[in-house]
Amino acid sequence: MPLAYSLPTDLSPATVVNASSLLRIVALALISGAAIASRLFAVINFESVIHEFDPWFNYRATRVLASEGFYEFWNWFDPTAWYPLGRVVGGTIYPGLMATSGVIYSILHGLNLPVDIRNICVMLAPGFSALTAWSTYMFTKEMKDESAGLLAAAFIGIVPGYISRSVAGSYDNEAIAIFLLMFTFFLWIKALKTGSAFFGTLAALFYFYMVAAWGGYAFITNMIPLHAFTLILMGRFSSRLYVAYSSWYAIGTLASMQVPFVGFQPVRTSEHMAALGVFGLLQIIAFAELVRAHVSSKQFQRLLYASVIGMGILGGLAIVGLTYKGWIAPWTGRFYSLWDTGYAKKYIPIIASVSEHQPTAWPSFFMDLQLLIFVFPAGVILCFRELRDEHVFVIIYAVVASYFAGVMVRLMLTLTPCVCVCAAVAFSSVLDTYINPVEPDAVEEEAETAGDGAVSASSTAVSTSSGSATKKGKKAAPAAQPGPLGGLVSTVSAVVSTKKGEKSRGIFGGDTRLAVLLNALGMLLFFVLHCTYVTSSAYSSPSVVLASTNPDGSQHIIDDFREAYYWLRQNTPETAVVMSWWDYGYQIAGMADRPTLVDNNTWNNTHIATVGKAMSSSEEVAYPILRKHDVDYVLVIFGGLLGYSGDDINKFLWMVRIAQGVWPDEIQEPNYFTAKGEYKVDDGASNTMKNSLMYKMSYYRFAELFGGNQAVDRVRGQQMPKIGPTLDYLDEAFTSENWIVRIYQVKKEDPLGRDLRTANAFEQGKRRKRSKPVARRRAIV
Repeated sequence: MPLAYSLPTDLSPATVVNASSLLRIVALALISGAAIASRLFAVINFESVIHEFDPWFNYRATRVLASEGFYEFWNWFDPTAWYPLGRVVGGTIYPGLMATSGVIYSILHGLNLPVDIRNICVMLAPGFSALTAWSTYMFTKEMKDESAGLLAAAFIGIVPGYISRSVAGSYDNEAIAIFLLMFTFFLWIKALKTGSAFFGTLAALFYFYMVAAWGGYAFITNMIPLHAFTLILMGRFSSRLYVAYSSWYAIGTLASMQVPFVGFQPVRTSEHMAALGVFGLLQIIAFAELVRAHVSSKQFQRLLYASVIGMGILGGLAIVGLTYKGWIAPWTGRFYSLWDTGYAKKYIPIIASVSEHQPTAWPSFFMDLQLLIFVFPAGVILCFRELRDEHVFVIIYAVVASYFAGVMVRLMLTLTPCVCVCAAVAFSSVLDTYINPVEPDAVEEEAETAGDGAVSASSTAVSTSSGSATKKGKKAAPAAQPGPLGGLVSTVSAVVSTKKGEKSRGIFGGDTRLAVLLNALGMLLFFVLHCTYVTSSAYSSPSVVLASTNPDGSQHIIDDFREAYYWLRQNTPETAVVMSWWDYGYQIAGMADRPTLVDNNTWNNTHIATVGKAMSSSEEVAYPILRKHDVDYVLVIFGGLLGYSGDDINKFLWMVRIAQGVWPDEIQEPNYFTAKGEYKVDDGASNTMKNSLMYKMSYYRFAELFGGNQAVDRVRGQQMPKIGPTLDYLDEAFTSENWIVRIYQVKKEDPLGRDLRTANAFEQGKRRKRSKPVARRRAIV
């Protein structure tokens, strides 16, 4: 066969295999190093610090585990959270993340390596990203081959869609969950291909680890049953499927129920019923297959099929009936919000208020996936060429994850591994085709016209009495189908089989190969540059530390959050209760170590609505709420001076909506808009807006900063009144350097029993004017 370029011929097959294995090991090691290094920009640019909001609670819980032991952590009751209710931490969290860090901490200290628990928490996500690259390699190798696996590992190692939740310092559940997701899927595919109960058991154990680590385990809980059900519908039921699914479901479900926060949910919630239904369906089908193999009577088989269908219908009706009776919990609001993007805003505003729960904008797909999002469909199409059981899984994964990533920003994380796998399959197919030195055989026959060729092929396929066709050709040509389309189907099939048998695929020459390969390498280079830029600029900035650029180009650090939390820690009693919006609850507890009313757990909607009502009401209405809950300090975030758009004024309408859901007669959202329906904070703002506690705390003394000039809110772009609001029931206790964090102390009741507004006016010398007494008539003597 002709070759486009020569290959060495003096190498033994064993040498080639060994060299390939060594190169794959080196490549995986380099990919793991790149995955870890690309996540260290935050540590290099700032310092080793915990990011965002939820990671601060995870770090605080891990610190308890490391210092007090697992038993104390498991039974930990936190009285400072959700004051005055408190929180049973051990029964309300997924402990997998903390347990993983605790095990690493114990191992390192057992080896006399005194590593601080904070550094373990900061570096855990980069370390697990290397394991994610390896598990993606193993999964993709089952789809195609080792070359596609290496590309998939490289993609998942540096793609921004995964880095956004796994940078150094992002100590959240997703830090280890994506590794567990991909490795569980790999073990499921391995169990399905081999029919091994061993791999099915391993898949169940890692599924249990996933359940203990992340609430997104429901994605696996429904993906594997959906795959099994699709294979059944395609007529691909086999003993391998039965063994793999039964071992995974039985062991995985029992193991997952050992997590206290999960409990009996696998058998009592609607989100888990699909897995249970497919498990029952497999048992029915397996029983039917067993009976059919031993019984030949057609009547008995009909009766058997009728009984199988009846049992399936009865099982479905039983699930519906138990759901109606309340034994099985119905679908949650979070589930409904995935199918109706406006559901949460109407009925559960606490869910809709989270930015991660908003629909994904189209530019986000390109920012997080770059060229992979364009190659992704090609990889899905290539899966249809062979359509083995594992390819069916990837196709289902692609469809389901694409939909969910479109309706919720956070679920881009579940789509990213599938995109990397499919893009790697497509890219490796292109590279394999153009790197292969074998050229196709040149066609020496004279080309006939298209019409003559079609007629000749048709006569060859349809004619069965002529002796021109060989026996091999007769076997390849299908029998003529009855009906009007039978001849056409036979003709087309014969032409396709003839072409496959006579022509070989390949690329002629080296210039075409070089052009395509250089173009592919250029695309991969731009992908690396894009990933590096996005990671370093967009996804490596901790929310507790902000950065800006000075006029000379140097970096300016804005550390208002930690400054304010440190002030709280040093200048307030340990029992001082701090009220803020729920976004900052974990940070206050983690850095200031003070009790909070609400935090990011968001389990009590009424408690959060109470905070929203206090923020959106006037001082007179909010003060009794603050005193009733023993609030000593109120913390608000204000970005109007610096231009920080993530402040509480921009979140204020969500506070109003959540409070309105509980007190619709007292809090009404339209009252906070102008007559024209505009959301303003300047002179044109509504009276309800100006009198709200949030407005007053945000803009108190703001105009004084401008020295008599026009005050401007740099976030809203609006000119503020020269005379700002005043406060009668709170005193300003602390304002950070850039006015991002403002803390107010709640005044105690007046010792003389006066209204605080009246007492404040008296202290300022504004005595209430006495009205003239009514003239009395003199008595007539």
